[in-house]
Amino acid sequence: MRPVSVWQWSPWADLLCLSCLGSPSPSTDPEKRVGSQGLRFRLAGFPRKPYEGRVEIQRAGEWGTICDDDFTLQAAHVLCRELGFTEATGWTHSAKYGPGTGRIWLDNLSCSGTEQSVTECASRGWGNSDCTHDEDAGVICKDQRLPGFSDSNVIEVEHHLQVEEVRIRPAVGWGRRPLPVTEGLVEVRLPDGWSQVCDKGWSAHNSHVVCGMLGFPSEKRVNAAFYRLLAQRQQHSFGLHGVACVGTEAHLSLCSLEFYRANDTARCPGGGPAVVSCVPGPLYAASSGQKKQQQSKPQGEARVRLKGGAHPGEGRVEVLKASTWGTVCDRKWDLHAASVVCRELGFGSAREALSGARMGQGMGAIHLSEVRCSGQELSLWKCPHKNITAEDCSHSQDAGVRCNLPYTGAETRIRLSGGRSQHEGRVEVQIGGPGTLRWGLICGDDWGTLEAMVACRQLGLGYANHGLQETWYWDSGNITEVVMSGVRCTGTELTLDQCAHHGTHITCKRTGTRFTAGVICSETASDLLLHSALVQETAYIEDRPLHMLYCAAEENCLASSARSANWPYGHRRLLRFSSQIHNLGRADFRPKAGRHSWVWHECHGHYHSMDIFTHYDILTPNGTKVAEGHKASFCLEDTECQEDVSKRYECANFGEQGITVGCWDLYRHDIDCQWIDITDVKPGNYILQVVINPNFEVAESDFTNNAMKCNCKYDGHRIWVHNCHIGDAFSEEANRRFERYPGQTSNQII
Repeated sequence: MRPVSVWQWSPWADLLCLSCLGSPSPSTDPEKRVGSQGLRFRLAGFPRKPYEGRVEIQRAGEWGTICDDDFTLQAAHVLCRELGFTEATGWTHSAKYGPGTGRIWLDNLSCSGTEQSVTECASRGWGNSDCTHDEDAGVICKDQRLPGFSDSNVIEVEHHLQVEEVRIRPAVGWGRRPLPVTEGLVEVRLPDGWSQVCDKGWSAHNSHVVCGMLGFPSEKRVNAAFYRLLAQRQQHSFGLHGVACVGTEAHLSLCSLEFYRANDTARCPGGGPAVVSCVPGPLYAASSGQKKQQQSKPQGEARVRLKGGAHPGEGRVEVLKASTWGTVCDRKWDLHAASVVCRELGFGSAREALSGARMGQGMGAIHLSEVRCSGQELSLWKCPHKNITAEDCSHSQDAGVRCNLPYTGAETRIRLSGGRSQHEGRVEVQIGGPGTLRWGLICGDDWGTLEAMVACRQLGLGYANHGLQETWYWDSGNITEVVMSGVRCTGTELTLDQCAHHGTHITCKRTGTRFTAGVICSETASDLLLHSALVQETAYIEDRPLHMLYCAAEENCLASSARSANWPYGHRRLLRFSSQIHNLGRADFRPKAGRHSWVWHECHGHYHSMDIFTHYDILTPNGTKVAEGHKASFCLEDTECQEDVSKRYECANFGEQGITVGCWDLYRHDIDCQWIDITDVKPGNYILQVVINPNFEVAESDFTNNAMKCNCKYDGHRIWVHNCHIGDAFSEEANRRFERYPGQTSNQII
């Protein structure tokens, strides 16, 4: 975890390992690549996600499978790397993804997991098998690509090119420059080391490509005279010349360029090293000293955003149309379109264009299809595209991106200690300046899911599964000093430094290393979303007799005035509605508490696994609460699922509780406590608000979509509910109009 000198860093986002590259894949086989000895690999079968499936190998022009006899996770690791993924998370047997056809190429495959190719593993020999296709093996890979892997939506490069990395080296003062580095000499890593690029014929298009690779959306002119003068005093090692980019390339290797031959004695005569100056996006402008310049530009509301990504600069692409956010269909989605999105959002060019809802499925409208960008557009909306119709595309085809990011060194200022794996442990942060740097712990007071989300993001480990206030079971080693306290985050910050926290005066209610902050991180997380249209369709008023509400009163589901009612006579007025809660994330939603601590409720005959699962409120248009309801987690289970998803959770017989990815939990309007007691509410215009997981007890990839709002008009006898929508489904302007809602005289849906 040592800090590195500025000129030594190599940006993780723009590695291009060309020895790993295969030939471009036809779109019919999206997960295919050339391996060692001319082998080709792909994933097949159904149902499956893009990073899992039956493993198929092409040898001697014939596709075949692998038998599951003696298959292990170590073999899956090797095969996932052959397929272009970083590692395996699991494997399957007995043709889980369906039986294949053709030859069974490998049987009794035995790997240690460190092999560079499956050809180095032991087996019965090619084509020698006693298995049937009912024993075909499959793999589940981690959804993270090897740098430079090539398929139809990733950078495709010719074999003979050898540019593996690009960096900017500051010409002077590189030990003192803040990160990210935005200006300096362009250097490329070739097989024999780092070399500079001859600036003869160097253009702004070339700079645009280099800046994009390094995570910057645009470039600016440099002081050529200063660098020319500097070049006369320094020795240079040129390895590249004749670079001619169009400006739309996602990587320098896609440009026309020439390498110097070993016997070239005169390199770059009359020229000097190429220099670029990049403009950082808004997220990174402050740390590079360009905040003022960025803020001087007028900022309108964004019309493109990313959702569901585990890391900054990645996610499902969503666009704003007619004041409503919707997704983009992945038909013809490519690196050019993805790069336009990335630059529009203040990142560099795209590292990968994702299809097949790799970043989770959206909900609601799909606005665009068949987007065709040249790469020069300033906005995705400037690209030719087709408007979508309901039968054209589904959310299983939502497009996503992974963008190149600037290297900030943020991950070197935080680390985990004591955990069982690299994804968990006590959080340690580095404070102080040059010569006084030291590591310390964070006070556990008020540390929760939102703070843990920021810590995991800074560590580059994805989402937070848990934010822990006690870490006595993790050894802290020799680090015992608490150096940060009072940390409060919104959950969107890139580093803990950006969160509110106490200054130099540390205040901690519970002292000692056992009460310091810890995290458990995960590459995937759930994402709950309420089906707002169903609330609108099912809302109605019921006057329910008090003698039928004893159970609900016991569970605190009525307004406080019900305590003084003349039981069992009279009634309570209830606003009832159904709620259907979908899990659109990439991990199952599970209750925070283990089943040993679930509470049995005799009244309704079930276990509660969370104290509060949803809040139901009636608000005035200015946000004042006039009535409230709540629902403990009666029972989290899979009521229904998408066609290709199986139910996993059922409450009966003390079963496991949760919501599977691709499933939803339905609470019908006629279930106890599925209401708001509005007995004391006066006639008027109101807002109905439902908030899922309100206390952030369970980690999700996105908390901004956990609230749903509807307009309500109540005349004392009837209620009209309309305009129901998820909290982040409308534009900022439409949301402001919503809060000022003046009323409506009918229940027509607008």
